[in-house]
Amino acid sequence: MKALAASGLADISALVDPQPTMIRSALEAVPRAEVLPSFDTLLASGIDGVVIATPSAMHADQARAALNRGIAVFCQKPLGISAEETRRAIDAARHSDSLLRVDLCYRFLDGMTKIRQLVESGGLGDIFHLELKFHNAYGPDKEWFYDPARSGGGCLIDLGIHLVDLALWLLDFPPVKTVTGNLLAQGRRFKGRAAEVEDFAQATLEFAGGASAQIGCSWKAHAGQDAVIDVTILGTKGGARLRNANGSFYDFVAEQYTGTSRRTLSEPPDEWGGRAAVDWLTELCKGNRFDPTAKEFGVVADLIERIYEQ
Repeated sequence: MKALAASGLADISALVDPQPTMIRSALEAVPRAEVLPSFDTLLASGIDGVVIATPSAMHADQARAALNRGIAVFCQKPLGISAEETRRAIDAARHSDSLLRVDLCYRFLDGMTKIRQLVESGGLGDIFHLELKFHNAYGPDKEWFYDPARSGGGCLIDLGIHLVDLALWLLDFPPVKTVTGNLLAQGRRFKGRAAEVEDFAQATLEFAGGASAQIGCSWKAHAGQDAVIDVTILGTKGGARLRNANGSFYDFVAEQYTGTSRRTLSEPPDEWGGRAAVDWLTELCKGNRFDPTAKEFGVVADLIERIYEQ
């Protein structure tokens, strides 16, 4: 919200939140915004776009309600807690010709952007393997994350969704041939999404072209630091890696590898917080409507569901 306000591209005109403490905090950043009593009131207030940052199980219905009115949507991930929910939201955007984006924010890191450019240019040769990790020494600080009915899942849908998205995005969304996975809750076999939330998830994606991706994520990990966030790419001509610096959630270093040599692609500082939302707002201000790449959100949701089914 602060990034959107600072961009100067739009007015943050109205806020809705059931928790007064959240409203008071938001008003410190945007004191001229009007506080409205409900989401329906917000949609009827004449806004051009809405940012949805509610518990995950509410995302799809709220997104569809806005999109059906022709209101552009920027939604926190996941867009839906099932593949079917996600597809319905994308269909609503298509039918109303409205701009829809999801906050898959790690695409917008300077280092990740440069690594993707390397992949696209052939600078790493043919990519044959990716390893992606997101281990968090903490768990979410809101109780709804631990309720499967409101969260739709645990660390996989919370953190792993970024890793699945990056693996696909870096390779330009190739067909996925096979999916295997293993989920745990407090060190024991996961009982299923309806019963509990997982705190460890591991998955392997095998792509039709022969490449593969290994994905691992967890909450409350004994990581020795705040977080371990790491994306490593192996190609026939070279490799690349993005890693968080000193356990930080915000600072990242990206490097390119050739044999035993390395080249720095990006390092802190990189003010990437809110960059995905500002990109959505920029496209909205240009008058851009439905973006066909929204189908990517459905592909990611389908793979998350396939991992849970394992």
